[in-house]
Amino acid sequence: MSTPDGWRPKLVALDIDGTILKWVEGAGMTHEEVEPVVKDAVRRALDAGAHVVLASGRSPHGMTRVADLLELHDEGRERLWIVASNGAVVFRYPPIEVVHEEKFDARPAVDAILARQPNAIVAVEERGVGYRVSRAFPEGELSGDMIVTEVEDLLAAEVSRVIIRDPDATAEEFVAMAADLGLHGTSYVVGWTAWLDLAPVGVSKASGLEHVAQALGIDAADALAVGDGRNDLEMFEWAGRSVAMGQAIQEVLDAADHVTGSVYEDGLATELSQWFPA
Repeated sequence: MSTPDGWRPKLVALDIDGTILKWVEGAGMTHEEVEPVVKDAVRRALDAGAHVVLASGRSPHGMTRVADLLELHDEGRERLWIVASNGAVVFRYPPIEVVHEEKFDARPAVDAILARQPNAIVAVEERGVGYRVSRAFPEGELSGDMIVTEVEDLLAAEVSRVIIRDPDATAEEFVAMAADLGLHGTSYVVGWTAWLDLAPVGVSKASGLEHVAQALGIDAADALAVGDGRNDLEMFEWAGRSVAMGQAIQEVLDAADHVTGSVYEDGLATELSQWFPA
């Protein structure tokens, strides 16, 4: 989508891992630190009056630390809007106040996946603590505590998001599996590794951002979205301008209006500086 002359984003939607935070090569995790040039660019957007909204697959407690690192909130500003769990949870911060949440019965989809990938690990969020998991995830992949729980108990009630992870599989195998199974009644997105997020049908970062935009009285056409993953595709389609990080896979690069530098080149700062110069 081409932006009109004089366009400037009123809402800036930012993915976290691989966009704000740099990936640790080969470790499936990111550095929990923000480069000063990125932090400064985000702060300029705020100071110019734009609404900066973090939008991630992370759970809420995994996102507030990043908001703190970026220093997005202070006494003189309105509380932040944050889109968590790939759109299933929308909350204000600080403190955490959930204002919108979507839940679903994940048991049929999880049963179908485990029949195909019996060694996969299942996790659901335990808000404010960490995750309940069928067994431990690889170190560094989940924030907070991991509470080992039987799968039947994990899914005994409706949930907002389920993570399926198989350290012995590949992302490509998970893409094929999800396509074969169909996973009726759910939305799904495959990550960089053999990592699958399940959510209620129709829920994505875009649906969460639309909830925020309506509350703020902002049109999607006035939004800038920056990300690097498959879970950013709906957000790219929704926003007036979509920008992929340079290290994104081809599917994501092709979906974006523009490609900036990679996360290792501080591409987010490059993009924001076009609209909010130093």
